[in-house]
Amino acid sequence: MCLNLVSVFSPEGFQKVCDFMGLPIVGIMVPILAFGFIIHIIYAFYLTITNLKSRGGLKRYEVATKSAADSWASKNMIYLGAIVVLGITLHLTHFWADMQLEEWMGGESADPNVLLGQTFGNLPITLIYIAWFVAIWLHLSHGFWSALQTLGCNNQIWFKRWKTIGIVYVTILMGGFATTAIAAYCRVNGLL
Repeated sequence: MCLNLVSVFSPEGFQKVCDFMGLPIVGIMVPILAFGFIIHIIYAFYLTITNLKSRGGLKRYEVATKSAADSWASKNMIYLGAIVVLGITLHLTHFWADMQLEEWMGGESADPNVLLGQTFGNLPITLIYIAWFVAIWLHLSHGFWSALQTLGCNNQIWFKRWKTIGIVYVTILMGGFATTAIAAYCRVNGLL
């Protein structure tokens, strides 16, 4: 997010950031991160199926009180995850394929500032990206504290703190990405 925000302030700086992203160490990290992401998706499907089975299929338990985990995001993580995957696919086709993949194939990386303008100069695409950021916000705002709860960090004192820390962190993160997209749209369309 911080690297992308450079584009808001300096196209030359953004070019240097993208050159940094072409370093071999980053090239090594990409498959490792992709593998982790795939494991996350498989585990998410496993958890969803397990939860459905434990509740008797699509029929939900009848309960008088809802737990703290029963937020809208928690009940819709699989759908939010699907939106996140679709957004990542869109992002990979708009940026990664023309930059890092192109370098891996022995070609020349596209100009990141041109790609930024081509992608976010289009209002519908910019709005799709913003909707994607909202889905990621919902997914991570639940997932952050839920993961910590799974690890046992869920006592009465820290539970609310972890939720607050997660929401603040994810809001800053997604706000930065949204700022990058909106600034690029405004720059391309003469609004900045």
